[in-house]
This record gives sequence, C-alpha cells and structure tokens, in this order.
Amino acid sequence: MNNFTKLSLFAILLATVVFSSCTKEYDTAQTVDDAAIKAYISKNNLTQMVPDSAKSGFYYQVTNPTDGALFLNSDSVLYDVTVKSLASGTTYLQSPLNGNLNTLVGYLNSFNQGSLSSTTYNIPALRTAVLKLKPGGTARILLPSYLAFGRNGVGSIPSNENLDFIIKTYPYYKQSLLDDARILNFLSSKNLTATKDNSRIYYIINTLGTGAAIDPELSTVVINYTGRFLDGSSFDSNTTGTFSTTLSSNTAIIQGWKTLIPKFPVGTKFRMFIPSDLAYKRGGSNTIPPNAVLDFDIEIVKVTN
Repeated sequence: MNNFTKLSLFAILLATVVFSSCTKEYDTAQTVDDAAIKAYISKNNLTQMVPDSAKSGFYYQVTNPTDGALFLNSDSVLYDVTVKSLASGTTYLQSPLNGNLNTLVGYLNSFNQGSLSSTTYNIPALRTAVLKLKPGGTARILLPSYLAFGRNGVGSIPSNENLDFIIKTYPYYKQSLLDDARILNFLSSKNLTATKDNSRIYYIINTLGTGAAIDPELSTVVINYTGRFLDGSSFDSNTTGTFSTTLSSNTAIIQGWKTLIPKFPVGTKFRMFIPSDLAYKRGGSNTIPPNAVLDFDIEIVKVTN
C-alpha cells in the first residue's frame, strides 16, 4: 500500500469518527431531552399531555371552549404567550400586559420575539398545537431544546433548555372586536358611561368648551393630556400647556387624536378610549406594546387658525 493510499484511508477513517461523534452527541442530547420531558409529565401527573402525531418529540395539551370551530391556517389568531424553563420554572418570556400578539395561524411556526432576539426561529410545534384549538382555547406545549433554540439558546434562554410554552388565544378573529370588548369591560368595571363615535373611539365629555372650533387641516392646537393603559398605568403626560400640534393628515400623531379632537371646541375636557388600530397597532417606542387600547384625558387649551 503506497503512502497516498494510506493517507486517503486515514482521512476516511478520521471523517467517519468525527461524523459518528457528532451524530452520537446529537442523539444523546435528544435522548436526554426526551427523558426529561417524560419524567416531568410523570412527576406532575400530566395525564392529558399527548405526543404530536408525527412523534417529533414535543408533547401538548389543549383546553377548548365548548363551541366554535377549530382554527385554520388562514385564520387570524390573537394570543398571549408565556415561555418558561421546564427544569426551573423560570419565566423567559411573557406577553405584554396591556397588549397582545397576533398573526395568521399558518405563520405561527415563525417565532420572533424582540425581547429575546431579532432572529426568527422555525418552531412548527406552535402551529401544530394551535390548529387543535378553537378561538378562546389554550395550548400548553412541552418543547425539547432540539425543537426550540438548541445548543446555542437565545437571549436569556440558555443552551439545551427544554421549554414550557403556553399559548392563550382570544375568542375573536379580529383585533377590533377584542379592543371593543376590552373597552366595554373596562367601562363596566368602573361604572362609566361613554359615547361610541363612528370611528369606534369611546369618549366621555367632562366639560364642553365654548371656544373656537378646530380646523383639522389648518389649526394649531395646544393640548394638555395624560395617556394611560386600561390597567391605570400612565405612559405619557403633558399638562403644562406647552404641547402644541396640528391635526392634519400628514402630522405624526396617532389617528385617534386626529379623528376625535377636532370635533370639540377650545375649553373642552374629555376622556377617550382609543382602539389599537387608531393608536399604535405595532407598538410605540419601548413603552407601548402592540395592540394596546389607550385611555387619554384631553384638555383643548388653545387653538390658532
């Protein structure tokens, strides 16, 4: 056997060893994950957890309302998500308190949460479980690390971490219906009576002014305001009479202001509840989450026409 043949044989043997080693490492990680999830199910007596039909390695449990039809890939799904460590119970991700997530069911496998990473990850288990739900249902998914974020982890999630995903869906296909229900529930809980504008904004007039009218395209207005979420927490305020703006279509303020403020004269003090699509549908800066209903106190201080 010449030197070239010996060298080639050695290279082949080395490659085989390396490949076998990598395969063994991957198989071992998968075996460890599977054993950990099965042990967790047994320890916590999660008898309703079932493996996915493809036997890919995740388990799930669904809780459905008694009526309605199952989600389809083409349906919009409005939902909250919680992601915890299966081992320690540490919460890695929680949907924002004052908003919610939404997408098409068919896109749920593309998981992208900015608080973890800007990267989109392919997690088909999420879509598979939600397709077993009706709107308003909840899915709990026990997800092995090799079907989630693997050896590298992401953000605060460490490598090789098995995860407990909970997806809670809302009983609406449209965000506008959820927003309206949130506003009505809030008004009822506070014993408030409001008028619903054609724009779907609800408002309560505290003082009706007697000053000049506002031209939405030409007027500059001075406004005092306080903005809150429905839980009562404030995200912005200016009550010093120093905030001025125009309300024209090309002004960079939310549509809810442009729609309702011009309907009242100077001196008016009112409160308005703005659906998310007329505010910050995709969220605003780092303080306003996506799909948040906003609660504003407004005082129209001055107008210049």
